[in-house]
Amino acid sequence: MAKQVRVMRMSVEQPLWRALTGYRVLTMLYAVGLFATAYDEYDRPGIAIAYYVVLCVWTLATLPRVQNAAACTKRFLAVDLAIAVAGIVLTPLVVTDHHIDSGGSTLPSIWTAGSVLAFAIKGGWRWAALASTPVAVANLIERGHPARDTVHNVILVWVASIAIGYVVEVARASERTLARALEIEAATRERERLARDIHDSVLQVLAMVQRRGAVLGGEAAELGRMAGEQEVALRTLVSGGLTSVSRVSDDVTQGAVVHVVDDEPDGGSVDGPLDLRALLTPYASAKVSLVEPGAPVPLPPPAARELAAAVGAALDNVHRHAGEHARAWILVEDEPDEVIVTVRDDGPGIPEGRLVQAEGEGRLGVAQSIRGRLRDLGGSAELISPPGQGTEVELKVPKVSRGKAGQR
Repeated sequence: MAKQVRVMRMSVEQPLWRALTGYRVLTMLYAVGLFATAYDEYDRPGIAIAYYVVLCVWTLATLPRVQNAAACTKRFLAVDLAIAVAGIVLTPLVVTDHHIDSGGSTLPSIWTAGSVLAFAIKGGWRWAALASTPVAVANLIERGHPARDTVHNVILVWVASIAIGYVVEVARASERTLARALEIEAATRERERLARDIHDSVLQVLAMVQRRGAVLGGEAAELGRMAGEQEVALRTLVSGGLTSVSRVSDDVTQGAVVHVVDDEPDGGSVDGPLDLRALLTPYASAKVSLVEPGAPVPLPPPAARELAAAVGAALDNVHRHAGEHARAWILVEDEPDEVIVTVRDDGPGIPEGRLVQAEGEGRLGVAQSIRGRLRDLGGSAELISPPGQGTEVELKVPKVSRGKAGQR
């Protein structure tokens, strides 16, 4: 059955655009109303009327431009701000000296703040600061000197626009975070559903093939062995979950509509810690069981890779010396100050003195591939192998490497 995909669009800034649309219309009417009530204070009302005609036509014609960030282009913002600044600069030419000295409003009045707020919503606090500067200069030119009320209005517009721009930036970051959380939650639910379905079908079939193959023997036994390996690999994949993804905004006009960008394949950034579990998972198979914590086991990248390589060397020794049918277990323990990885097998063990003899013969697998790696990390490797009782290798690595590997 085909599934219905539901796209969620979240945009905390969309109400701000709607509010700005209403603000521009209301302040346009307010500016015209002020002109009508103070008509006697205008020496050249014809110029003022012409300006208000331009202001009204521009405001009404550009209402679609302030519906969202995509429509509100840089060119529109520049022209809008130019109309506001032009109205401020024209004010001394059309009003009486008494109007200016008494602190009367400029031609665009508080409509000017709408232009600055558009910059703030579109580009954040930096754009708001940029747009507020020419408005402040124009107000000082209009008044002729830095009067108290003029300075007060300039600072008010400056602070308010920068604050709104900063809030918009924070809101955008928050909605991206929320979108990522919702995506992860949805992916987790889907993973759990797939795990249930796989467990009820594929894994049970593979387990049955493994058991029947072992009973029948011959080629069927080899087929059963392969089915067992695939069962372990599939269980590891299901339990490990989906590859983590990052979410980045593709279009601010659509809010938190995002596309997927793969993270680093090794489970962490180049400079950040690596999850040791991701490096040890490939070692799990039908004959190698991996027991790990439920939470990530972070280590510096050099330490994580060297420790995983030491585990691989220990498993190589198991395959080479413990016999074809030997099983191995990997136990990962995340302690407060160190990480302990234990590799144990059910082979015949190592005869007493065999490791010393091997070093004398130039075979340095345990000495260099295991103990040497751990020594460079400031850790240690202990090998316990009672004859006939298998071999246990305990690898310890401090979380803050003190050896050569940690200094690379």
